[in-house]
Amino acid sequence: MADAKPGNAAPAKKAATGAFTPSGVSPNRRARRSYTIRLWAVRHARFLEWFYHRFASTFLLLHPLWKAIGYSRVEAPITFIERNVKGLMFDCRMCGQCVLSSTGMSCPMNCPKQLRNGPCGGVRANGNCEVEPDMPCVWVKAWEGSRSMVGGDAILKVQQPVNQSLRETSSWLRVTAQAAEAREAAAKDA
Repeated sequence: MADAKPGNAAPAKKAATGAFTPSGVSPNRRARRSYTIRLWAVRHARFLEWFYHRFASTFLLLHPLWKAIGYSRVEAPITFIERNVKGLMFDCRMCGQCVLSSTGMSCPMNCPKQLRNGPCGGVRANGNCEVEPDMPCVWVKAWEGSRSMVGGDAILKVQQPVNQSLRETSSWLRVTAQAAEAREAAAKDA
């Protein structure tokens, strides 16, 4: 191995297993704390589902405030808070179309292939990812988390493709605005 660089033994070891390891995405380089919290969130999906419903209701109660201030004005501070809270808890990628409540609190955007509707055909026999062999498949974890949730069958619903124009925007505000609009439309019809 004349080309081997000092201190670069880990990639050679991985290469010997036949596992493909793309540069810069190995879970060995991830912050271990973030990864541990993400797995904790999946194990406690039922509690987080309960908490999320309370949080969404509270956020909806604040709709008159958001509307008075202006949704566009509160977008930046709410996005900052959402990015940090969901980033810590779920390793969120801020796609702007959060589906955590239907994927067992496992963010599908953590899939190296960013698959939105279930695992690829490359899930290993031990349940790990084919791209990152040391990482459990995001969708295997999503299934495990969804089985403990009250609304766990929501994982079976086919998700729309990710709208890239919503990336780095607040899904909390978007869901709140849509729920408020639906509530106001229902009140008009009644």
